[in-house]
Amino acid sequence: MIIDVWSKDACPNCEQAKKLLVDSSIEYTEKKIGYGYSRDDLLAIVPNAKSVPQIIIDGSPIGGLPELKALLLQKNTV
Repeated sequence: MIIDVWSKDACPNCEQAKKLLVDSSIEYTEKKIGYGYSRDDLLAIVPNAKSVPQIIIDGSPIGGLPELKALLLQKNTV
């Protein structure tokens, strides 16, 4: 499984999403806007993205922090 977390500086939800992944022992790659990546790069992948974080799993956007929490909760209850 390949997970990309699109984030930016000073984003509490981004930090929480990354912490959830670390706490769940799930590896991810961070793509931080302003550090080699731009908003346009994100919009090329998730055209309707209005905020960060945006979580991409195996090339498919799942959404942001609420969707990640729901996915992890589902994973832990199955």
